[in-house]
Amino acid sequence: MREGLTDALYGLGWGTVKKLPEPVADRLGRTVADAAWRRRGKGVLRLEANLARVVPDPTPARLAELSRAGMRSYMRYWMESFRLPAWSRDRIRGGFDPESLHHLTDGLDGGRGVVLALPHMANYDLAGAWVTTALGVPFTTVAERLKPESLYDRFVAYREGLGMEVLPHAGGSAFGTLSRRLRAGGLVCLVADRDLSASGVEVDFFGERAKMPAGPARLAVQTGALLLPVTLWYDRSPVMRGRVHPPIEVPDDGTRAEQAAAMTQRLADAFASGIAEHPTDWHMLQRLWLADLAPRPADGRPPRPDTQSPGTEKP
Repeated sequence: MREGLTDALYGLGWGTVKKLPEPVADRLGRTVADAAWRRRGKGVLRLEANLARVVPDPTPARLAELSRAGMRSYMRYWMESFRLPAWSRDRIRGGFDPESLHHLTDGLDGGRGVVLALPHMANYDLAGAWVTTALGVPFTTVAERLKPESLYDRFVAYREGLGMEVLPHAGGSAFGTLSRRLRAGGLVCLVADRDLSASGVEVDFFGERAKMPAGPARLAVQTGALLLPVTLWYDRSPVMRGRVHPPIEVPDDGTRAEQAAAMTQRLADAFASGIAEHPTDWHMLQRLWLADLAPRPADGRPPRPDTQSPGTEKP
């Protein structure tokens, strides 16, 4: 019943919110965000705990201010995502303004595959729709399999409708498909600030240890593709902003695993620079740092759902 209700609520969002005038949808998003923030649920408390590591010496009042703005940013993501299928091509083209785009276009023009790696910031679905619409460049991405299956199917159909090729995260075949796309000079976009597997790389992130996916760096090492970090943020305008950071090159020395680990650390550093500048647009409502993750019990059973590292909140 819970899975069916979840699917129905998402369906209601896509079916209803996209029909609302944009100012009305914006007000609705802020109202829902403020109500969630006032309830002080687990997501809000976790967001504040994460922000406490990102913002130097924050007071409780400052953390509360940041988390309220963070929830508004998070709900802006959802309101935009529900409405994106109804946006015109001109609205999509005018909805995103990235800096240093030449890092991406130069790589693609040179026939070299490109991996764009992003954290959970602002609206990466809008950035993806902009790439397929404004640049006319298709790309491949990966999505976590969700429960119920019908909800996963909704997200796949939604992203495919925006011009993306979507592969399931589970199953092990995604890496091979992504490698083939890159060797053919294609574009791959991956959200990469939280590890969903047992094969993540430990990195230093805001002075503490965390795990991030090795996939983006491994793809670059194996295929020769360009690895580009991207960070996104909102300002007070309807236009989302972003930055394509300089390429992370493959180190000259070390094994492939060591090269991928070093590149993942540099990726974490690039993410940290963008998050530090725009902390309220980092939508991390789950545990991320190793110190916050519960150890596996001695009996070998997985941790309880409220203590293990959960699936991504933004599928």
